[in-house]
Amino acid sequence: MKRCMKRAARLAAVGAAAALAAALLWPGSLSTAVAVTLLTVCYHLWMRLLVGGVFDRRMNNRCDLGNPWFTPRRWEPALWRALRVKRWKVGVPSWEPELFDTKERSLEEVAMAMCQAELVHETCAVLSFLPLAAVPWLGAAPVFLLTSLAAALLDLMFVFLQRYNRPRLLRLMQRRKKQ
Repeated sequence: MKRCMKRAARLAAVGAAAALAAALLWPGSLSTAVAVTLLTVCYHLWMRLLVGGVFDRRMNNRCDLGNPWFTPRRWEPALWRALRVKRWKVGVPSWEPELFDTKERSLEEVAMAMCQAELVHETCAVLSFLPLAAVPWLGAAPVFLLTSLAAALLDLMFVFLQRYNRPRLLRLMQRRKKQ
């Protein structure tokens, strides 16, 4: 997944640069639309890579598992049932699967990696709306809104996954400590 994302980001940057050059050379609605689309895609890909890199450098998968931010809320189990997280969670790709491998890492290390992953995706979900700032200059508000919303929802899917799995992992940690 990591290699695929980096390759897609590089490809998007090349495509965006070419489309922007074409839009400047041959101004028109189609060339501008293609350039804006590719620049937006480029932003979303690179922003995610940069946010993940910053969190990796700052936190290095070390989190305070007792931080109230990571505490499950009372209403979450009902939300996970309504969203059927248990059904689709197995098909979700992982950025670095080895970080979540309980055979290679302790349960505490996995739980801390889950907390960091949650923070990364929450930050990306918020930053997904930054392209809306271009609406006054470029117009196309519905396009920017829909792409930002789709990107944010994609990140929230990963947040939901972490918040669904972490309480189970923490209960397993507690059971093992008692033994």
